[in-house]
Amino acid sequence: MAVFRIRPPEIGSVALSALVTLYLLLAANRAFWSHAVVYFDGAWPGLLALGVALWLTTFSVLTALSMKYVAKPVLIFSILVSVSASYFVDTFGVIIDKDMIGNVTATTGAEAGHLLTGSLALHLALYALVPALLIAWIKITHRRFFAKAGVNFLFIGPSLILSGLLIYGNFATIAYALREHRDLMPRFNPAGPITSAVRYGLSTYRERNLVVQPLGTDAHVGQRLARAGKPVVVVVVAGETARAMNFSLNGYKRDTNPELGALGGTINYRNVTSCGTATAVSLPCMFSVYTHKQYSDWKARSTENLVNVLTHAGVPVTWWDNNTGSKGIADLISFARMTHSKESPLCNNGECLDEIFLDELDRKLGATTKNSVIVLHQLGSHGPSYYLRYPEAYRRFRPDCRTAELMNCTTDEIVNAYDNTILYTDHILASVARLIEKHHDHVSGAMIYMSDHGESLGENGIYLHGAPYAIAPKEQTQVPFIAWFSKVYQEEMGVDIACLAKDANLPKSHDNLFHTVLGMMDVQTGVYDRSLDAFAACTPSPDGERNGAPGYHAAGEAKAATLANAL
Repeated sequence: MAVFRIRPPEIGSVALSALVTLYLLLAANRAFWSHAVVYFDGAWPGLLALGVALWLTTFSVLTALSMKYVAKPVLIFSILVSVSASYFVDTFGVIIDKDMIGNVTATTGAEAGHLLTGSLALHLALYALVPALLIAWIKITHRRFFAKAGVNFLFIGPSLILSGLLIYGNFATIAYALREHRDLMPRFNPAGPITSAVRYGLSTYRERNLVVQPLGTDAHVGQRLARAGKPVVVVVVAGETARAMNFSLNGYKRDTNPELGALGGTINYRNVTSCGTATAVSLPCMFSVYTHKQYSDWKARSTENLVNVLTHAGVPVTWWDNNTGSKGIADLISFARMTHSKESPLCNNGECLDEIFLDELDRKLGATTKNSVIVLHQLGSHGPSYYLRYPEAYRRFRPDCRTAELMNCTTDEIVNAYDNTILYTDHILASVARLIEKHHDHVSGAMIYMSDHGESLGENGIYLHGAPYAIAPKEQTQVPFIAWFSKVYQEEMGVDIACLAKDANLPKSHDNLFHTVLGMMDVQTGVYDRSLDAFAACTPSPDGERNGAPGYHAAGEAKAATLANAL
């Protein structure tokens, strides 16, 4: 019986490179072109010149790599990267920059699983798998090495020259558009994500021999803490993906903070900005001595942080994590990953509801015998699976989006699900305060809460977070900052709640957390900057007077500036 086989078609490597380049520009760059049309604002000659120049440059790169045994892997890789990136860029409006690559490498399997949806699988099957299989099937004709190099050069040389001429002839228009809209080129596939990955790799390589510089080794506790009749415990709650505008304490139309609103001793700051738009940036920045203007990932990793300074002062710090880790902050202190609580009904598929903290906190507060700081790193409102961040009892706002595929939900459903996460966070924070109050007979306690970044819920077609800070919308940079003080803590540490309430509308930021927590624990050190202590104006200074922020330790500012310049 005869077997009929379809012979694969043959095509030259240059022709195939040209076709793949055209496919990438048309099928994997919808977000790039839609933004380019807006950014060029009718300057069609400049936009056309940029488009043709990008096609010629991409074609030249693929042609240069079209050697035998290399061409197919390179072309298939380019398609897979471009199509994968285009799904997230088109669907969520994110940008695959260096920080986003860092977020991807730091994510957990459970967190990543929420993004591996049926829509993604279908998108990859149609736009990546089919053309990849086609490229794998066809036969590419190759010339001998030197002949191929000569032919390729005949295409690459003129292409690059023409590309340069197009850019030169329209330089003013193109330069203006790219300078004013720096988010455009990172959206271009495959160059954007590949360049970002290379930058991230080089940054990681640079840090391979990193030596952490000590910070605040002169730290010691002050007289207020020394005279306290009970152990002073500060619970620092590091929030996740909570945006300030959805907190009813900040004037949101829905009552998303009923429990905190009913607590006495609560101070809510209404005008607070984050240091970044993703956990990998914001969390280290929050606990760093560096301000947002001084901060860099290298500096943060090269310098000890808040928990280390507290430890130098003899204040033990415990970090409980219900997220993706401490990002290096807790490497030298007691660390516990709550997601390992496999037997708890609060946990499922490697993730736990934030109530996982409460029983452990109750036990720890009951057994506390010394001054200490406890950090709770929440899972909070992390998306896109908002519906998994709260139990049924807190499903107040309905109908809520019950899938990670946000494009299948209405805006109202997405907001309802997100608001339920804020309602649940309100319960967690109020529960922490109530537990501290429960143990007031032998603990003098306070709580401070600050979220790492906000979240976009579809405003201007953007979802989730991680936008480059320079162009990030306020939804991603305006965060909640809440403090609660037990009456015992107020009395023993001299906190004037009425005074703090008067300052609640003044601008605050992640810059304040480092110095505010040091102040809450009455830790005195040269790196403490009283002007950045959010509570300084309403608590006694080291000399015992309530002289406010102007009486800060000038040495702290000088020390931070010296470190910033040195690194």
